[in-house]
Amino acid sequence: MEYDKLLRQLNLDESLLGTLGIEFEQFTPDCVICTMPVDTRTVQPFGLLHGGASVALAETAASFGTAINIDLSTHVPVGLEINANHIRGKREGIVKAVATPLHKGRTTMVWDIRLTDEEERLICISRCTVAIIKKR
Repeated sequence: MEYDKLLRQLNLDESLLGTLGIEFEQFTPDCVICTMPVDTRTVQPFGLLHGGASVALAETAASFGTAINIDLSTHVPVGLEINANHIRGKREGIVKAVATPLHKGRTTMVWDIRLTDEEERLICISRCTVAIIKKR
């Protein structure tokens, strides 16, 4: 399934993606790039990018990477496990997630996701396992 077709099928504005301002820059079976603003929606009370927002961005990239690799008429991607190491704080601007597959299996996919700032400095590194489950 191609990128534009998948995105047209989904109502992203009325999901967590819309709430957090997540947008896609690249969407291929081997690389997903998406961005998220660092603003009042995505910071913690102390003014820094919230770790949960970083994880939401990382899992979004991994889930959509899995989605483009499977038959969505019969299966759906669901997050199974995610970990993240928060390397550097960020108070404003944009973070970019670049997700690349480490493993593409029949029932799971494992993705490496690196979040960087506008100067390509590492903000967070994450690994996400996505299960591929049969639609009910």
